[in-house]
Amino acid sequence: MKVKEIRDLSAEELAKKENELNKELFNLKYQLHTAQLENTARVRQVRRDIARLKTVAGEKKQVSE
Repeated sequence: MKVKEIRDLSAEELAKKENELNKELFNLKYQLHTAQLENTARVRQVRRDIARLKTVAGEKKQVSE
Protein backbone atom coordinates (compact mmCIF):
# COMPACT_ATOMS: atom_id res chain seq x y z
CA MET A 1 0.00 0.00 0.00
CA LYS A 2 1.41 3.37 -1.04
CA VAL A 3 1.63 6.33 1.33
CA LYS A 4 -0.34 8.47 -1.12
CA GLU A 5 -3.22 5.98 -0.96
CA ILE A 6 -3.06 5.98 2.83
CA ARG A 7 -3.10 9.79 3.08
CA ASP A 8 -6.30 9.88 1.02
CA LEU A 9 -8.15 7.78 3.63
CA SER A 10 -10.21 9.30 6.42
CA ALA A 11 -9.41 8.64 10.09
CA GLU A 12 -12.22 6.07 10.28
CA GLU A 13 -10.96 4.27 7.18
CA LEU A 14 -7.42 4.27 8.59
CA ALA A 15 -8.59 2.56 11.76
CA LYS A 16 -10.61 0.01 9.78
CA LYS A 17 -7.67 -0.77 7.48
CA GLU A 18 -5.29 -1.09 10.44
CA ASN A 19 -7.67 -3.55 12.09
CA GLU A 20 -7.86 -5.63 8.89
CA LEU A 21 -4.08 -5.70 8.55
CA ASN A 22 -3.64 -6.71 12.19
CA LYS A 23 -5.98 -9.66 11.63
CA GLU A 24 -4.08 -10.60 8.47
CA LEU A 25 -0.77 -10.38 10.35
CA PHE A 26 -2.11 -12.68 13.06
CA ASN A 27 -3.17 -15.23 10.44
CA LEU A 28 0.16 -14.97 8.63
CA LYS A 29 2.08 -15.54 11.86
CA TYR A 30 -0.09 -18.56 12.63
CA GLN A 31 0.58 -19.98 9.16
CA LEU A 32 4.28 -19.26 9.55
CA HIS A 33 4.52 -21.20 12.80
CA THR A 34 2.56 -24.13 11.44
CA ALA A 35 4.76 -24.25 8.30
CA GLN A 36 1.83 -23.47 5.97
CA LEU A 37 3.02 -20.07 4.78
CA GLU A 38 4.50 -20.00 1.29
CA ASN A 39 5.21 -16.28 0.89
CA THR A 40 7.12 -15.29 4.04
CA ALA A 41 7.82 -11.81 2.66
CA ARG A 42 4.14 -10.98 3.10
CA VAL A 43 4.62 -10.83 6.90
CA ARG A 44 7.18 -8.05 6.50
CA GLN A 45 5.03 -6.22 3.98
CA VAL A 46 1.98 -6.25 6.27
CA ARG A 47 4.04 -5.06 9.25
CA ARG A 48 5.32 -2.13 7.22
CA ASP A 49 1.83 -1.27 5.98
CA ILE A 50 0.60 -1.18 9.58
CA ALA A 51 3.49 1.13 10.50
CA ARG A 52 2.65 3.42 7.58
CA LEU A 53 -0.99 3.57 8.66
CA LYS A 54 -0.03 4.42 12.24
CA THR A 55 2.38 7.12 11.07
CA VAL A 56 -0.19 8.82 8.85
CA ALA A 57 -2.85 8.53 11.57
CA GLY A 58 -0.49 10.21 14.03
CA GLU A 59 0.25 12.99 11.55
CA LYS A 60 -3.44 13.61 10.99
CA LYS A 61 -4.05 13.67 14.73
CA GLN A 62 -1.30 16.28 15.25
CA VAL A 63 -2.67 18.49 12.51
CA SER A 64 -6.18 18.40 13.95
CA GLU A 65 -4.98 19.42 17.44
